[in-house]
Amino acid sequence: MSSMHSASLFDVKDKVVLITGGSRGLGLMIAHGFVANGAKVYISSRSANICDQAAKELTKLGPGKCISLPADLQSLDEVKRLVTELSKHEFKVHVLVNNAGATWGAPLDEYPDAAFEKVMNLNLKRVFSLTQAMMPLLDAAATDKAPASIINIGSVAGIHVPNLETYAYSASKAALHQMTRVLAGHLGDRHITCNAIAPGPFPSKMMAATLKDFGEAIVAGIPLGRIGAPEDIAATCIYLASRAGAYTTGAIIPLDGGSLVKAKA
Repeated sequence: MSSMHSASLFDVKDKVVLITGGSRGLGLMIAHGFVANGAKVYISSRSANICDQAAKELTKLGPGKCISLPADLQSLDEVKRLVTELSKHEFKVHVLVNNAGATWGAPLDEYPDAAFEKVMNLNLKRVFSLTQAMMPLLDAAATDKAPASIINIGSVAGIHVPNLETYAYSASKAALHQMTRVLAGHLGDRHITCNAIAPGPFPSKMMAATLKDFGEAIVAGIPLGRIGAPEDIAATCIYLASRAGAYTTGAIIPLDGGSLVKAKA
């Protein structure tokens, strides 16, 4: 029963983690949490400068370390290049966090086809492409006692109908939640768990304008009375990536302070 010690239940020390969209917003919060708990974290994002800078700062904070692997995940070739680069450094990866995403809001009558395409491609199709390409590295890390872990970052917008007209975003996140369940159903015998986190409002770049304009109304709709903090998303990922979450798979975990269950007057 020695493994019941709380520190070992949530231990991610020396685990190898890849986080897409890891240089800012939710991805950076997650990366910080893993690095602070001793993991070796690779972050990827489109902008090489921002990615390099974030990795440098996180490594300084320690005790884990952070390595920058920039890539534009809209492109299948870039997805494959990212995994090739990563494979030069690592022969196994314990945790894949599919966090990179895009959103677009526009009225129904003028919602652009190109925007729909871009959002669905990055938020859904490329999550599948990257997961597919990462299978050899995840398989190499997976054991029956310590499964490898895929964590998809969904959204409460994929569960309820948001006020904003984000058609492609909401649809992509709902589809991502279902794809998470399908993957979980097929990956269990390979000792890989697959779960999604559905965040509510967090202080990210994607949410900044919305929080600025509607911050008070948003908080009023959250039973716990605040927006999410970096620790909230980091801790949920650490739970799913550690012994604590080894029997959780196919779950969609709302991380929203209760906004989804708030009774409507």
